[in-house]
Amino acid sequence: MKFIVEKEVFNIIPELNIAVLILKNVKENKQLNEKESKELKELLDNANKEAKKYVPNEVISENEVVKVWREIYSRFPTKKGVRCSLENLLKRVLKDNPVGTILPSVDITNAISLEYAFPIGAEDLSKIKGNYSLGIMNGDESFIPIGSDKEEPPEKGEVAYKDEEGVVCRCLNWRDGIRTEITDDTTYEFIAMECVEEERINELKEALNKLEELMTKYLDAEVVIKDIVNVNNSENSV
Repeated sequence: MKFIVEKEVFNIIPELNIAVLILKNVKENKQLNEKESKELKELLDNANKEAKKYVPNEVISENEVVKVWREIYSRFPTKKGVRCSLENLLKRVLKDNPVGTILPSVDITNAISLEYAFPIGAEDLSKIKGNYSLGIMNGDESFIPIGSDKEEPPEKGEVAYKDEEGVVCRCLNWRDGIRTEITDDTTYEFIAMECVEEERINELKEALNKLEELMTKYLDAEVVIKDIVNVNNSENSV
């Protein structure tokens, strides 16, 4: 299996860098002890507070990290009203409705996303069929979003993650599909964190290192691949 970012994607988003973390033996159903649970709660609470610096303006669209992603989304066809997953988290921060604890792995990825202002997505790699890629959609690929039982195929020309069976995550990082979602039984994971601000590459690397540290510490995960995929390094064997 390979993870590939197709050349056509870089023609649209040449500045795209994707921090990739592939993990095995992840214990999604691990029961944390009281100390660990408290540490993760504090991590998420602090990340919610840290994220306020990214939304100094009351109007969400006037904040720089949101502007950047809205501009990226304007470069390819999307469903009306679609926004980057990071924007959804920052809206909660702006409304003083902090992101709460859900599951250890979700808390970790949400905390990193909030602290560093990068969108993050995770998939069950054991459910990926054939090669996994980020590419341009034909518009007839299969996709059923989490929380639904109806097909919602991508727009023609949309940038999305896909495998041989269809779309995995629509509109770059907007919405995951039910077929590859993380569950308590997931042990083999693909985590992607996207950056489109060239001046923030060092922050992306720092966020990737912290993500690795937390996933190995709290969920006993073992790292298979840790890399930055970009126009000069567009393919990884999984």
